[in-house]
This record gives sequence, structure tokens and C-alpha cells, in this order.
Amino acid sequence: FQGVRVISLPSMGLKGKGIDAFTSSALGAISAIGTRYDIIHFHALGPALFSLLPRIVSSAKVVVTCQGLDWQRAKWGNLSSRLIRLGESTAARYADGMVVVSEELRSYFLRTYDRQTVYIPNAPAGYPESDSNFSYGSSLGLEQGRYLLFLGRLVPEKRPDLLIEAFQALKPAGWKLVFAGGVSDTKSYVSKLLDTIARDPDVVFAGELRGSRLAEVVRGAGLFVLPSDVEGLPLAMLEAMREGIPVLASNIPPHQQLVGEKRGVLFEAGDLNSCVQHLDWAIHHSQEMKVMADKAQEYVKLNYSWDRITAENIRLYENLSNSPKESIIREQKEFAIRRN
Repeated sequence: FQGVRVISLPSMGLKGKGIDAFTSSALGAISAIGTRYDIIHFHALGPALFSLLPRIVSSAKVVVTCQGLDWQRAKWGNLSSRLIRLGESTAARYADGMVVVSEELRSYFLRTYDRQTVYIPNAPAGYPESDSNFSYGSSLGLEQGRYLLFLGRLVPEKRPDLLIEAFQALKPAGWKLVFAGGVSDTKSYVSKLLDTIARDPDVVFAGELRGSRLAEVVRGAGLFVLPSDVEGLPLAMLEAMREGIPVLASNIPPHQQLVGEKRGVLFEAGDLNSCVQHLDWAIHHSQEMKVMADKAQEYVKLNYSWDRITAENIRLYENLSNSPKESIIREQKEFAIRRN
């Protein structure tokens, strides 16, 4: 399609957290070195573990994009986390080009590995048309502008548990809390969440939404809330900002990058009292939140467009293609000198 060819590889069908993803990445790397490519681009730190293969035996330039420090995510066990960190160090040492999606990640790689990276953020998806009558939202018992929305995977590091606790402590009159998102190797965690809200009619689990239903639920929200402890650059937040929805979020660096400068409200990450206080303020200061949301919407339009991001990736590819391929042995020596 439009010059893009998708090559499907078999799944090994191995069970366990992340095992299939690792084996698929290995197969992809092996497959790629059998064909003459100019650029081989790995996404995420786990798959980057195999970026050394084409770097050694292929003439292609290797690019790795880091979407976040995945080894920090609670769902990974000790072995998986160690493998992801090995992928991180492999990328830092051997990738010809390295892309990060947030300013905090750029600082991290410079601080940790003395590695220069290219900052190219992600961009929000454009939503389709949605039902102006809010039919699906009404079927969930929702009223436009009168619910909090958590949009994302239900995983521990995104702290949906903290949001539930804050909402139940505050009990804002006439408001509901909606969770829209899938499960990612965290079924036992989600089961505990469901037990917590089993008898609370004001908390709604909508499941994973797509297309017009997703657009309808996002556009109808009175407040988007993301209390995460760990993020790369949250696309769900970017999508809410693009739609002009007011944002309340934890004050981790990626959130500061997006909603700092009065584009939203930040609370102390992991702090229940701070979350409750700022949630209460946001609900009762709708005009101030609207001003922030308008500012955030304009900020996203200016800084997070796919045209701009595509152009920056192409520029990186062209720069790498026009530069000589360095010897890995030489790079190892230079890396060791910088580290010492």
C-alpha cells in the first residue's frame, strides 16, 4: 500500500510475559539481515536486544526508537526486566541512530550512557466522526462533561488504583469515573480493581474501545486523568489534548513536558491526598480548566503533527545513509573511553 510492504513472520506461540515478543523480534532481525536494506529500525528496548545482529553482519544502518524505559514497568519479572535493560544498553552502544520520544528520555541516555539521541515525539491519532447524540455514552449511564476518563492499559504503573481511591474519597456529586482500556499481562491486577469497585455504580469499566465509540467517550469527558508513575510520552494524553479535553496528571517528567506551562493540572505522583485535592479543584474550576485545555490543544497542533514527525524521521534516515558505517570495535573503544 503506497509503497509499503508488510512482511508477516510466524509466531513461535511461546507462552509467558513478553516471550513471544522477544522471539518475534529475533525472527525479524534475522529476516532483515537476509535482505539488502538501507535502514533497519527497531522500536522499543526489548526488541533492541537484537539490534546488534544487523549491525554486525549487514550494511544497513540501525536505528532504535525508545518509547519508554520499559524495564521500569511493574508487569515484567526480574528476568524480563534484565533482558530489556540489556536491550537498552545494546541500543545505546551499537545503534547508528537512536530516537527518543521525550525530553526526559534524551536526558536519561545522555546521563546514563553519554549517548546522544534524536528527540522525535509521537503524535496523537486523529479520531473519526462520533455520534453527536452521545448514544453509546448514554448506554453506559454517562452524561457529557460529567465524568472523569482514564484511557490506557490497566497496568500497575499507570496507577488506576490510585485514581479509584481518590474518586471514592472525593465522591464528586453527579460525576462518574470511566476506565477505557485493555489488559496487558495483568489479569490478576485487574481482578483486584474490579473487586474494589464491584458495588460502586459511579465507576464504569468500558473495556477497550476503538473507532467512533472511543472518539465519543473521549470527546464527552469532563476531565482526562492520568496518574501514572511511569510513562514514555503518553499518546492517550496527547489524543485528549488534541480533542480539547482538560487534563489532570501526575507530575512525572513526561507529563510536565506535555501539560506544564498551564496546559493542565499536575499533582504529586503517587500521593493520594495531592490527587484528591487537585481533582477537587479541577472539577470545581471548569472555566480555568477550559482555558488550559484550549492552550493545550493549540500546543499539540503546533508541536505534535505527523507531517513534522515524518519529516524528522526521514531527515534522520537520510543523514545516516549519507554517513560512513563505523567499525563496532572502534565504537566500543570510544564508548569505553567516554564512560571512564
